[in-house]
Amino acid sequence: MRKAFLSILCLPLLMSAASAAPKVLATIKPIHSLAAAVMQGVAEPELLIGGALSEHSYALKPSDARKIEGADVIIEVGPDLETYLQAPLQALGGHAKILVLERVPGMHLLPARHGGLWEGDEDDHGPTDPHIWLDPENSIAMTRAIAETLARRDPSHAAAYRANAVREVAMITALDKELRATLAPLGNKPYLVFHDAYHYFEARYGLHPAGSVTVAPDRPVGARRVAELHDAVASGRIICLFREPQFPPKLIETLDEGTRARVGVLDPLGADLTPGPNLYPQLMRNLARGLTACLARNR
Repeated sequence: MRKAFLSILCLPLLMSAASAAPKVLATIKPIHSLAAAVMQGVAEPELLIGGALSEHSYALKPSDARKIEGADVIIEVGPDLETYLQAPLQALGGHAKILVLERVPGMHLLPARHGGLWEGDEDDHGPTDPHIWLDPENSIAMTRAIAETLARRDPSHAAAYRANAVREVAMITALDKELRATLAPLGNKPYLVFHDAYHYFEARYGLHPAGSVTVAPDRPVGARRVAELHDAVASGRIICLFREPQFPPKLIETLDEGTRARVGVLDPLGADLTPGPNLYPQLMRNLARGLTACLARNR
């Protein structure tokens, strides 16, 4: 009787342990948003880089090391983006499943482009552009990969992960159609971005960027490039300059000085957005609104 009584007492604990979701850590807000959508109703993933911090110049804190060490599943874009994470993953994340999104089936990769003005041949140069979430087709592939990874790691919630992924894919598909209609009038309007973060978005929606100030914001920009870009802006060849909220606007202001170009804001990460499943569609709509607000206005 005593053994049977103890077994009954322990049964809820055993059931709870069996149904506990894995601890999931996503590196950046857009990826965290996709993971949160897949995990709705089961658990919430943890976010590594929050606020308005940039993934390009991020330095891990002791609290980040604890997150990595405690995670069962770590979702990253890949070593082309999270360069700061590769050594800590080897040292701290040995027991975790590492999902590298730029390697999942169905991923369409584009090369990074050089800084400065582009002349139409930049698609064949550079390493891989890591901003893969800015193409909705890639985000669909990532959503499915996240769901299958979690389903294998946590079979007790596999049906929930897969059902959530189906809903998320339907949402992204509808969002893609909405953005295509919104951005269609902007295809022939040249603009300059702060750093080369938008190749996937531009290729998906047929946009016409003229160049970028820099390839990555942690790389210095030489005086010759600044002069070349300022001349292009002053000549009227570029309608808009886009800064990013993660970085000081001084360089964009220098390029705009004495010209008729307009200045807008683009944010590839969602610096001011609340993390969660709604962040990804908000991020994509904000990019479309930012481009439209600057490029659609008459001079």
